[in-house]
Amino acid sequence: MEYNFKAIEEKWQKQWVKDKTYKVDIDKNRPKFYVLDMFPYPSGAGLHVGHPLGYIASDIYSRYKRSNGFNVLHPMGYDAYGLPAEQYAIQTGQHPAITTEKNLNRYREQLDKIGFCYDWDREIRTCEPDYYHWTQWAFMKMFDSYYCNQAKQARPICELKEAFCSVGTNGLDLAGTEDLEFTAGEWKAKSAKEQDEILLNYRLAYLADTMVNWCPALGTVLANDEVKEGISVRGGHPVEQKIMRQWLLRVSAYSERLLEGLDNVDWTDSLKEIQRNWIGKSEGAEMKFKVKDSDIEMDIFTTRADTVFGVTFMVLAPESELVQQLTTPEQKEAVEAYLEETKKRTERERQSEVKKVSGVFSGAYAINPLSGEEIPIWVGDYVLAGYGTGAIMAVPGHDSRDFAFARHFNLPILQVVIPEGEEATDPATWEDSKDSKAGTMINSGFLNGLSVPEAIAQTKEYIREKKVGDVKVNYRLRDAIFSRQRYWGEPFPVYYKDNMPHMVDEADLPLQLPEIDKFLPTESGEPPLGRAKNWVYKDAYPLELNTMPGFAGSSAYYLRYMDPKNDKALVGKEANEYWQDVDLYIGGTEHATGHLIYSRFWNKFLFDYGYIVKDEPYKKLINQGMIQGRSNFVYRINGTNKFVSLNLKGDYETTAIHVDVNIVSNDVLDIEKFQNWNPEYKDAEFILEDGKYVCGWAVEKMSKSMFNVVNPDDIIEDYGADTLRLYEMFLGPLEQSKPWDTNGIDGVHKFLRKTWRLFFNNNDEFEVSDDKASKDELKTLHKAIRKITDDIEKFSFNTCVSAFMICVNELGALKCNKREILEPLTALLAPFAPHLSEELWSLLGKTGTVCDAEWPEFVASHLVESTFSYPVSFNGKMRFKLEMPVDAPNSEIEEAVKNHESAQKWIEGKTIRKIIIVPKKIINVVVG
Repeated sequence: MEYNFKAIEEKWQKQWVKDKTYKVDIDKNRPKFYVLDMFPYPSGAGLHVGHPLGYIASDIYSRYKRSNGFNVLHPMGYDAYGLPAEQYAIQTGQHPAITTEKNLNRYREQLDKIGFCYDWDREIRTCEPDYYHWTQWAFMKMFDSYYCNQAKQARPICELKEAFCSVGTNGLDLAGTEDLEFTAGEWKAKSAKEQDEILLNYRLAYLADTMVNWCPALGTVLANDEVKEGISVRGGHPVEQKIMRQWLLRVSAYSERLLEGLDNVDWTDSLKEIQRNWIGKSEGAEMKFKVKDSDIEMDIFTTRADTVFGVTFMVLAPESELVQQLTTPEQKEAVEAYLEETKKRTERERQSEVKKVSGVFSGAYAINPLSGEEIPIWVGDYVLAGYGTGAIMAVPGHDSRDFAFARHFNLPILQVVIPEGEEATDPATWEDSKDSKAGTMINSGFLNGLSVPEAIAQTKEYIREKKVGDVKVNYRLRDAIFSRQRYWGEPFPVYYKDNMPHMVDEADLPLQLPEIDKFLPTESGEPPLGRAKNWVYKDAYPLELNTMPGFAGSSAYYLRYMDPKNDKALVGKEANEYWQDVDLYIGGTEHATGHLIYSRFWNKFLFDYGYIVKDEPYKKLINQGMIQGRSNFVYRINGTNKFVSLNLKGDYETTAIHVDVNIVSNDVLDIEKFQNWNPEYKDAEFILEDGKYVCGWAVEKMSKSMFNVVNPDDIIEDYGADTLRLYEMFLGPLEQSKPWDTNGIDGVHKFLRKTWRLFFNNNDEFEVSDDKASKDELKTLHKAIRKITDDIEKFSFNTCVSAFMICVNELGALKCNKREILEPLTALLAPFAPHLSEELWSLLGKTGTVCDAEWPEFVASHLVESTFSYPVSFNGKMRFKLEMPVDAPNSEIEEAVKNHESAQKWIEGKTIRKIIIVPKKIINVVVG
């Protein structure tokens, strides 16, 4: 009976649906295990072979845990809102809901073909009202909350109102946009609108003027990862920095807890370090620098207060309000030109492009609060308005970016040196001597002889004493901009009264997207929702025209999977107490910052109110590597339509041209398909080698523009889903990037055919013996059980596939068809090749699904050798081998050596003087 993978896979995929094999419910008699994939945004192109890599890994592990007795939650859904669908709607007039639905169906069809064990009854789509109902609900809760630094948690805003009425801001430690101070009397004297404006300073969801990446052509704000080199990734349009009124989430309030939480999760050290750097905790001092001939003071934050005497210039962020206030008339034109140029670069680019130095002198000077020296104030885009105070004291002798700026603009570079043995003096008496060659300033001040940490601490204390600053902790983490000027996104549950935001009644959720005639901004520049008719609340109040960003829907989706049909709560108490958190999360490194930060913030906020039971959402997280494309090239002889094969091209001047990898097999071009691929090549001529056209190749990112995208549907059509699953795992370690190369897929497919043949006799009839397995057969099986079990736990799936191949080859050589071996082998293989395993399980006479088969138990005794093959030497030279029981006494071994037929020629006519036996190593016979 031939291995008909098409019929087998179609049969079992239908059976799984019919039997609801993968449906999962709360079962308190079994331990839970929650496996989560980062859900996809469904593009029109569908999946390529790189996309399922992480899904296959999580599917194998889910099936493995189920076989080990766990109740496994393994759901899937779609991040269904996004800019691509909206842009397609703008271009075609087709509603993005229609496009999205089509793309979702395409993804579902492809995912089903691969045979994943998803419980599709739990599917979520972020564009569905019953899902974004809870995104809107969470936003409303954030609006009605503030963060208490003393309690280290979110609290209801009504408590803050009561506190303001009682004590004003006195004694309160609050996370806010600005440090405000007022008494209870002053608070009570304010109008309701003024009080609302003050509360926006503390709400966790708040409105504020902030710098954004604005794309005029797309008519919307873009996230940093949607912009590259001042151009939108989508469409290639210019992007500029612009101050706009936006909704933000006060993620920064949770900075310390986000840092502390990293100590309690099983993530890689590199991923944790990325998160720590993104949060960017800095402990230092905040000082005030007065501006010369002005009442203005500049607040600066520094982690190295001890280098204050090395300051040779100040730098303001281009977005700082101080830029306009300080710029002198003489420098106004230059500064404004620089500000226009800066708008073209995102903050991320400004931070990452360390070699690109730019800036402009403001014309103003600051006064060093300790030395009294005048310091020029510059504007430079390597300083960010949202980090620290948006202004820095530049110490080029102690900071690489300050140094590059000083070198570029020929500014002084002074290095603070603390000579040992000098007596401490008041900083005001420090004497400076500048070495013109080394650019060094030598201090003879109160820091002499101190280590750097001691010097920092001493300077902080001095700054406090002189009342020119204070000690402070800063974080790089910014509040999340939460507004997008798009149609295809979650509507805000917000209406405006007297130009102040208010939340709709919870009973009116979900607030659904209205229908509009076009998906473009209005003629007056309003977002697309400005086109909606009667987009008002309670027939009176205008509703918010912006929509939420993509990460709104992905920040709590893992919670909704726990209880997707609940219309009373995001997740019910019973469901959350059972599933609790994600045990294993698999996804790409592109989400190592934004998504993980935002979802952890969202989780901690809900935890503060007791809506969920765990402070951290993801216990273990694995970033799968990328499957890169293996591109192929043909070589056109310059000036002709003639193509020369790879190994003959050295005789010609040629141009390499990417060719569709789907018309290349083992680097050999299908010439007929190539001629039909592009009309330009219809009459092409070819110079062949050995009758074939051999293509060149390179490993590149999988991309449509490089014609190296491989559709998993094609692989499944030719080899089957089980082959695809095994081959993607076989390519290399899960967490490493590796090239896709179909040249090796035949070997994996042959392995599955070999496995199939173990169950059939030479007449292609199913035949499994009930005879007892031999020691060698048991040894082969249990060697595989141990290796595969250990490697699955390490997520080393590529070595698991190798172990399967070795096992099947050995069993084939032993001509094994024993039930005692093949049943556990089938259960062992099931997570990797579920369709084949289900068919074999059924043929073995088993009822029920192989998914519920117990994971085979490793028995160590089967790997213990009962005999040892001794190399037998005569006078130190090995002559033959002797198989003996491992526990045989020396006397028995000696007799066996003497009587062995191969020993007679070496003993004949000689005397055995001694027989040396080293147990389980060697035997040496001394003759003479």
